[in-house]
Amino acid sequence: MADWITGRVKARKTWSDNLFSLVVDAEVAPFKAGQFTKLALHTDEKKVARAYSYVNAPGQSPEFYLITIPEGQLTPYLAGLKEGDELLVQRTATGFLTLDEVPPGRDLWLMATGTGVGPFVSILAEGGCWDHFENIVLVHGVRFADELGYRRRIAELTEGRKGFQYIPFVSREHADGALPGRITHAIRDGSLERKTGLPFTPEHSRVMLCGNPQMVRDTITELKTKGLQKHLRRKPGQILMENYW
Repeated sequence: MADWITGRVKARKTWSDNLFSLVVDAEVAPFKAGQFTKLALHTDEKKVARAYSYVNAPGQSPEFYLITIPEGQLTPYLAGLKEGDELLVQRTATGFLTLDEVPPGRDLWLMATGTGVGPFVSILAEGGCWDHFENIVLVHGVRFADELGYRRRIAELTEGRKGFQYIPFVSREHADGALPGRITHAIRDGSLERKTGLPFTPEHSRVMLCGNPQMVRDTITELKTKGLQKHLRRKPGQILMENYW
Protein backbone atom coordinates (compact mmCIF):
# COMPACT_ATOMS: atom_id res chain seq x y z
CA MET A 1 0.00 0.00 0.00
CA ALA A 2 1.34 3.43 -0.98
CA ASP A 3 2.50 5.58 1.93
CA TRP A 4 0.54 8.76 1.26
CA ILE A 5 1.06 11.93 3.27
CA THR A 6 -0.61 15.33 3.10
CA GLY A 7 1.52 18.13 1.70
CA ARG A 8 0.86 21.84 1.42
CA VAL A 9 1.81 24.13 -1.46
CA LYS A 10 4.66 26.36 -0.33
CA ALA A 11 5.24 28.22 -3.61
CA ARG A 12 4.29 28.03 -7.27
CA LYS A 13 5.70 29.40 -10.50
CA THR A 14 4.02 29.75 -13.87
CA TRP A 15 6.33 29.26 -16.87
CA SER A 16 3.85 29.36 -19.75
CA ASP A 17 0.15 28.87 -20.45
CA ASN A 18 0.36 25.18 -19.56
CA LEU A 19 3.63 24.77 -17.61
CA PHE A 20 4.02 25.42 -13.89
CA SER A 21 6.02 24.30 -10.85
CA LEU A 22 4.90 23.54 -7.32
CA VAL A 23 7.11 23.61 -4.24
CA VAL A 24 5.51 21.51 -1.53
CA ASP A 25 5.94 21.34 2.23
CA ALA A 26 5.85 17.57 2.91
CA GLU A 27 7.91 15.16 5.03
CA VAL A 28 8.97 12.86 2.20
CA ALA A 29 11.45 10.02 2.65
CA PRO A 30 15.06 10.44 1.49
CA PHE A 31 15.46 9.86 -2.25
CA LYS A 32 18.12 9.84 -4.97
CA ALA A 33 18.41 12.68 -7.49
CA GLY A 34 16.56 11.61 -10.63
CA GLN A 35 13.84 9.64 -8.87
CA PHE A 36 10.09 10.30 -8.92
CA THR A 37 7.15 10.03 -6.60
CA LYS A 38 3.38 10.43 -7.02
CA LEU A 39 0.99 13.29 -6.40
CA ALA A 40 -2.72 12.66 -5.93
CA LEU A 41 -6.12 14.05 -5.11
CA HIS A 42 -9.28 12.54 -3.71
CA THR A 43 -12.46 12.89 -5.72
CA ASP A 44 -15.87 11.71 -4.61
CA GLU A 45 -15.41 8.44 -6.44
CA LYS A 46 -11.69 7.66 -6.24
CA LYS A 47 -8.12 8.78 -5.70
CA VAL A 48 -6.36 10.00 -8.86
CA ALA A 49 -2.57 9.67 -8.76
CA ARG A 50 0.23 10.36 -11.26
CA ALA A 51 4.03 10.06 -11.15
CA TYR A 52 6.21 13.19 -11.16
CA SER A 53 9.98 13.56 -10.85
CA TYR A 54 11.62 15.61 -8.13
CA VAL A 55 13.27 18.77 -9.50
CA ASN A 56 14.96 19.62 -6.20
CA ALA A 57 18.10 18.09 -4.76
CA PRO A 58 17.59 15.59 -1.92
CA GLY A 59 17.13 17.39 1.38
CA GLN A 60 15.41 20.43 -0.16
CA SER A 61 11.68 21.14 -0.24
CA PRO A 62 9.97 18.85 -2.76
CA GLU A 63 9.50 20.57 -6.12
CA PHE A 64 7.69 19.33 -9.22
CA TYR A 65 7.58 20.58 -12.83
CA LEU A 66 4.16 20.01 -14.37
CA ILE A 67 2.28 20.41 -17.61
CA THR A 68 -1.48 20.92 -17.65
CA ILE A 69 -3.30 18.31 -19.69
CA PRO A 70 -6.74 19.89 -20.30
CA GLU A 71 -8.56 16.55 -20.44
CA GLY A 72 -6.48 15.09 -17.60
CA GLN A 73 -8.00 13.99 -14.30
CA LEU A 74 -5.23 15.43 -12.13
CA THR A 75 -3.20 18.23 -13.73
CA PRO A 76 -6.08 20.74 -14.12
CA TYR A 77 -6.65 20.35 -10.38
CA LEU A 78 -2.93 20.74 -9.59
CA ALA A 79 -2.77 23.79 -11.86
CA GLY A 80 -5.44 25.45 -9.74
CA LEU A 81 -3.62 25.01 -6.44
CA LYS A 82 -2.46 28.11 -4.60
CA GLU A 83 -0.05 28.64 -1.72
CA GLY A 84 -1.43 26.92 1.37
CA ASP A 85 -3.59 24.42 -0.52
CA GLU A 86 -3.23 20.72 0.33
CA LEU A 87 -2.40 17.76 -1.89
CA LEU A 88 -1.40 14.15 -1.37
CA VAL A 89 2.22 13.09 -1.86
CA GLN A 90 3.56 9.56 -1.89
CA ARG A 91 6.25 9.59 0.77
CA THR A 92 8.63 7.10 -0.86
CA ALA A 93 10.29 7.77 -4.22
CA THR A 94 11.23 5.24 -6.87
CA GLY A 95 12.95 5.09 -10.27
CA PHE A 96 16.30 4.14 -11.78
CA LEU A 97 17.24 7.29 -13.72
CA THR A 98 19.94 7.91 -11.14
CA LEU A 99 23.71 8.40 -11.31
CA ASP A 100 24.47 5.20 -9.42
CA GLU A 101 22.91 3.26 -12.31
CA VAL A 102 25.21 4.90 -14.90
CA PRO A 103 28.37 2.96 -15.84
CA PRO A 104 31.62 4.94 -15.54
CA GLY A 105 32.46 7.12 -18.54
CA ARG A 106 33.94 10.44 -19.59
CA ASP A 107 30.94 12.30 -21.04
CA LEU A 108 27.47 12.43 -19.46
CA TRP A 109 24.66 13.46 -21.79
CA LEU A 110 21.37 14.50 -20.15
CA MET A 111 18.70 14.64 -22.87
CA ALA A 112 15.14 15.77 -22.17
CA THR A 113 12.01 17.08 -23.77
CA GLY A 114 9.49 19.25 -21.95
CA THR A 115 9.09 18.58 -18.24
CA GLY A 116 11.51 15.65 -18.60
CA VAL A 117 14.27 18.11 -17.72
CA GLY A 118 13.14 17.97 -14.07
CA PRO A 119 15.17 14.96 -12.90
CA PHE A 120 18.28 16.39 -14.57
CA VAL A 121 17.91 19.66 -12.67
CA SER A 122 17.78 17.52 -9.53
CA ILE A 123 20.96 15.67 -10.56
CA LEU A 124 22.81 18.92 -11.26
CA ALA A 125 21.60 20.39 -7.95
CA GLU A 126 22.70 17.34 -5.98
CA GLY A 127 26.19 17.82 -7.43
CA GLY A 128 27.66 14.31 -7.37
CA CYS A 129 27.78 14.27 -11.17
CA TRP A 130 30.73 16.67 -11.19
CA ASP A 131 32.91 14.09 -9.44
CA HIS A 132 32.26 11.34 -11.96
CA PHE A 133 32.33 12.94 -15.42
CA GLU A 134 34.75 15.19 -17.25
CA ASN A 135 32.03 16.61 -19.50
CA ILE A 136 28.30 17.04 -18.85
CA VAL A 137 25.91 18.17 -21.60
CA LEU A 138 22.28 19.03 -20.87
CA VAL A 139 20.15 18.95 -24.04
CA HIS A 140 16.58 20.24 -23.65
CA GLY A 141 14.06 20.14 -26.48
CA VAL A 142 10.83 22.16 -26.43
CA ARG A 143 8.37 23.64 -28.93
CA PHE A 144 8.47 27.29 -27.80
CA ALA A 145 11.12 29.32 -25.98
CA ASP A 146 8.96 30.00 -22.91
CA GLU A 147 8.89 26.23 -22.33
CA LEU A 148 12.61 26.19 -21.49
CA GLY A 149 11.80 25.94 -17.80
CA TYR A 150 14.59 26.13 -15.20
CA ARG A 151 16.99 27.77 -17.63
CA ARG A 152 18.09 30.32 -15.03
CA ARG A 153 18.46 27.74 -12.29
CA ILE A 154 20.51 25.52 -14.59
CA ALA A 155 22.81 28.49 -15.26
CA GLU A 156 23.19 29.11 -11.51
CA LEU A 157 23.88 25.45 -10.73
CA THR A 158 26.54 25.16 -13.44
CA GLU A 159 28.26 28.52 -13.12
CA GLY A 160 32.02 28.09 -13.34
CA ARG A 161 31.80 24.44 -14.40
CA LYS A 162 34.13 24.30 -17.40
CA GLY A 163 33.05 20.86 -18.55
CA PHE A 164 29.34 21.76 -18.71
CA GLN A 165 27.31 22.67 -21.81
CA TYR A 166 23.62 23.58 -22.05
CA ILE A 167 22.10 23.01 -25.49
CA PRO A 168 18.44 24.07 -25.84
CA PHE A 169 16.39 23.15 -28.91
CA VAL A 170 13.25 25.06 -29.89
CA SER A 171 11.33 23.44 -32.73
CA ARG A 172 8.44 25.78 -33.57
CA GLU A 173 9.88 29.29 -33.43
CA HIS A 174 13.19 31.11 -33.63
CA ALA A 175 14.75 31.60 -30.21
CA ASP A 176 18.00 33.40 -29.45
CA GLY A 177 20.60 31.05 -28.03
CA ALA A 178 18.68 27.92 -28.99
CA LEU A 179 19.13 25.52 -31.88
CA PRO A 180 16.22 24.98 -34.28
CA GLY A 181 14.55 21.63 -34.87
CA ARG A 182 14.65 18.41 -32.91
CA ILE A 183 17.28 16.64 -30.84
CA THR A 184 16.98 13.45 -32.88
CA HIS A 185 17.72 15.22 -36.17
CA ALA A 186 20.81 16.86 -34.66
CA ILE A 187 22.10 13.45 -33.57
CA ARG A 188 21.41 11.97 -37.01
CA ASP A 189 23.20 14.69 -39.01
CA GLY A 190 26.09 15.01 -36.56
CA SER A 191 25.39 18.67 -35.73
CA LEU A 192 24.98 17.99 -32.00
CA GLU A 193 28.42 16.38 -31.87
CA ARG A 194 29.92 19.28 -33.84
CA LYS A 195 28.23 21.85 -31.60
CA THR A 196 29.57 20.29 -28.40
CA GLY A 197 32.89 18.99 -29.76
CA LEU A 198 32.07 15.62 -28.21
CA PRO A 199 31.55 12.57 -30.44
CA PHE A 200 29.20 9.80 -29.37
CA THR A 201 31.30 6.71 -28.63
CA PRO A 202 30.56 3.54 -26.63
CA GLU A 203 33.82 4.10 -24.75
CA HIS A 204 33.19 7.64 -23.52
CA SER A 205 29.48 8.49 -23.84
CA ARG A 206 26.81 7.83 -21.22
CA VAL A 207 23.32 9.06 -22.04
CA MET A 208 20.34 9.61 -19.74
CA LEU A 209 17.06 10.19 -21.60
CA CYS A 210 13.83 11.57 -20.16
CA GLY A 211 10.89 12.71 -22.25
CA ASN A 212 7.89 11.62 -24.25
CA PRO A 213 8.00 7.99 -25.40
CA GLN A 214 8.36 8.86 -29.09
CA MET A 215 11.39 11.06 -28.39
CA VAL A 216 12.94 8.35 -26.23
CA ARG A 217 12.43 5.67 -28.91
CA ASP A 218 13.70 7.86 -31.74
CA THR A 219 16.75 9.03 -29.78
CA ILE A 220 17.71 5.46 -28.87
CA THR A 221 17.40 4.51 -32.55
CA GLU A 222 19.76 7.33 -33.57
CA LEU A 223 22.26 6.59 -30.79
CA LYS A 224 22.38 2.94 -31.79
CA THR A 225 23.71 4.03 -35.18
CA LYS A 226 26.62 5.56 -33.22
CA GLY A 227 27.29 2.23 -31.52
CA LEU A 228 25.54 2.96 -28.22
CA GLN A 229 23.16 0.45 -26.59
CA LYS A 230 20.56 0.49 -23.82
CA HIS A 231 22.04 -0.19 -20.41
CA LEU A 232 20.76 -3.21 -18.51
CA ARG A 233 22.13 -4.47 -15.22
CA ARG A 234 22.70 -7.90 -16.74
CA LYS A 235 24.14 -6.37 -19.92
CA PRO A 236 25.91 -3.02 -19.40
CA GLY A 237 25.38 -0.37 -22.07
CA GLN A 238 25.47 3.39 -22.46
CA ILE A 239 21.82 4.56 -22.54
CA LEU A 240 19.43 4.89 -19.58
CA MET A 241 15.89 6.10 -20.19
CA GLU A 242 12.59 7.03 -18.64
CA ASN A 243 9.35 7.94 -20.38
CA TYR A 244 7.98 11.18 -19.02
CA TRP A 245 5.37 13.58 -20.37
